[in-house]
Amino acid sequence: MPAQAELSGAVRRTEQNVKGLQAPAELILDQWGVAHIYAGSTRDALFLQGYNAARDRLWQIDLWRKRGLGLLAKDFGPSYVAQDRAARLFLYRDDMAREWAAYGPDAKSYTEAFVAGINALVDEVRAGQRPIPLEFRIAGTMPDHWKAEDVVRIRSHGLTRNVMSEVVRARVACAAGVETDRFRRVLEPATATKVPEGLDPCAIKPDILDDYNLATREVSFAKPGEKRAALDRDAIFAAAGDSVSTIGSNNWTVAPSRTATGRPLLANDPHRAHGVPSLRYVVHLNAPGFSVIGAGEPALPGISIGHNGQIAFGLTIFAIDQEDLYVYETDAANPNRYRYRDGWEEMRTVSETIEVKGEAPRQVELRFTRHGPVLKAEPGERRAFAMRSVWFEPGTSAYFNSAEYMTAKDWDGFKKAMAEWGAPSENQVYADTKGNIGWIVGGRSPIRSNFDGLLPVPGDGRYEWQGFLKGNELPEVLNPPEGFFATANEMNIPRDHPVLGRKVGFEWSDPSRITRIKEVLAAKGKLSIADAMALQTDDSSVNARKLAALLAPLSSDDPVTAEGLRLIKDWNRETRVDSPAAALSEVWMSKHLGRVLTAKAVPEPARAVIGPLDTIAVISYLEAPDAALGGDPKAARDALLLESLKAAMNELRQAMGTDITTWNWGRLHHAQFDHAIAPMANDADKAQLNIGRLAMGGSAFSPRAASYRTSDFKVTAGASFRMVLDVGNWDDSRFINTPGQSGDAYSPHYRDLAPLWAAGDYAPLAYSREAVERAARSVIALTPGG
Repeated sequence: MPAQAELSGAVRRTEQNVKGLQAPAELILDQWGVAHIYAGSTRDALFLQGYNAARDRLWQIDLWRKRGLGLLAKDFGPSYVAQDRAARLFLYRDDMAREWAAYGPDAKSYTEAFVAGINALVDEVRAGQRPIPLEFRIAGTMPDHWKAEDVVRIRSHGLTRNVMSEVVRARVACAAGVETDRFRRVLEPATATKVPEGLDPCAIKPDILDDYNLATREVSFAKPGEKRAALDRDAIFAAAGDSVSTIGSNNWTVAPSRTATGRPLLANDPHRAHGVPSLRYVVHLNAPGFSVIGAGEPALPGISIGHNGQIAFGLTIFAIDQEDLYVYETDAANPNRYRYRDGWEEMRTVSETIEVKGEAPRQVELRFTRHGPVLKAEPGERRAFAMRSVWFEPGTSAYFNSAEYMTAKDWDGFKKAMAEWGAPSENQVYADTKGNIGWIVGGRSPIRSNFDGLLPVPGDGRYEWQGFLKGNELPEVLNPPEGFFATANEMNIPRDHPVLGRKVGFEWSDPSRITRIKEVLAAKGKLSIADAMALQTDDSSVNARKLAALLAPLSSDDPVTAEGLRLIKDWNRETRVDSPAAALSEVWMSKHLGRVLTAKAVPEPARAVIGPLDTIAVISYLEAPDAALGGDPKAARDALLLESLKAAMNELRQAMGTDITTWNWGRLHHAQFDHAIAPMANDADKAQLNIGRLAMGGSAFSPRAASYRTSDFKVTAGASFRMVLDVGNWDDSRFINTPGQSGDAYSPHYRDLAPLWAAGDYAPLAYSREAVERAARSVIALTPGG
């Protein structure tokens, strides 16, 4: 790279040749590490998006590809063979022409340009023209080249649902009857599910999903000489149960009549597992007739959350049930045959080779039924299990359809693009510079005419999907009369909408976040950008409010319990970082309340299998207890509340001392970003790779959305990325992306956004050329290389 020349005291200019670039271009990096790419064609803009993503996030995207394609053992050894085999079960294996056609006319060319950019950067690293990132040096590996089809064939990073819950519900049904599952999950719309005819729920064991869990898990590393942790099924099922409420998102769109600027406002903060580097990556792409800015996933072309010059868009999960577990009777004489209707069908077998570092390659067999990959076979029981998912349909690569809607110019164009959306199923909110706002649901929704998808079903042909709902059959709203529309993964199908009876899905997020968001939006006469940022980081807990109402009439002669009651009753229900009552409320709600309810109300045979109870299921039951708690359920409920509150008080007294004035939620609740490769690193590199500790407010049930594991209260999921858009005056928009834009541990943008994020602060999101130049910290002039 040529020597750097100073443009001013703050901006530096360099030049660089890039092989594969077709015309001169420019890459401007602003003070927060956001890349603003200016290219002569859309092809070059996407080429440079791939090139820049690899420049900043090469280890992350290379590992994403190797995990998704089942190529880990080649780099990391035999302990990854099982994960590789599992990942290959969930690849898209249908015709690639059908796959590309499902996304629209530009999908393949966009992706080819994007991966060509990645490969250009990989070539530079492999040729020694730029330093290899730290993680590769620690692992002793090199980045690989990509094919365009790699981007769309990988499905196992997407969010579908609800096979994990199907298995738990079947185990509860075996132990104590399916009605017992009401303690674990609230179903909306309310439904009395029953065991499907022909299913023995006692045949459903947790190890059925081992391959599914291996395929969808993140890559973990161990210290030299140590083994990686094996699958912990109890922890996996507990985390899956928690994720119904904790891995979601918030978004809202507000009409000009309800904003301080007289322009629409759109806000989005998607909630996913936290990590370093961040799941999201912000980029600005410019070419003649093409200009978009926002966040996507760094291994995908385009953006999924953000805006172009005319429209803005943001997403949350809409809980379509997109997967089912099938149970087969197999042939005693040939376990590869399974009963289907009046005869037998042969499983399709695919043999593949897994290369293994330091050892001979392994030959593995993958088996498939007409419904999907075989997850487990039990020849002795004459049974096998397979999973059907929208993943195996053309056009369902996660978030990939955003390449179509990000260039829409109006509601009709956006709606047309969303009609083809596959996965994950989404609430998309919309706003445009003409003052329109809207909401539209997108997602491949299976039609189940004779079953509800809440339990596994026999695979003999009685329980089939009858195609998918069309895009225009799903809900939408343009310019709602309230002047705003908000979503937070709640059950939001309108009560009069025909799709309500179509068994789209029954397991939605806790409504506490949306309740608070709508309270604020409805009460606020004119919402400002600052108001929207404050709402995204709001610590109010509607669930804490509900539980405090149950405690309000209670008293106790026990001094510890009485002190806990005073703390809760005097509290404003905000899970602020400095709040002693927030610490008590969260420890009580997350660790003790559900545990005591399980012991008191759940039939004993089901207690070992039901797992953690969904908080809204617990609260709903406690608000209207029944005979499961005995002859006087309200008295038993009150005793349960006091018993569990005392247990939480005792835990906090042990953790933080007996003086409650010294307690605060932030002493427990914290963010810490631990890099996956850190166990293999030396102490100096580990200190550079890991980030934290940062005290945090909020919880899973406040708009701030800071979910945590109860073992140490470390934040595990929430809004790593937030965006608030001033629609039409784009340069006044704001964003945050923690811990930083870069995946290079030695970059100033690796951790620079983490303190702002923890404090609830934001950075400007420049869009116009003038604003980008004012924000610039470096400018790279790019020319086609030989």
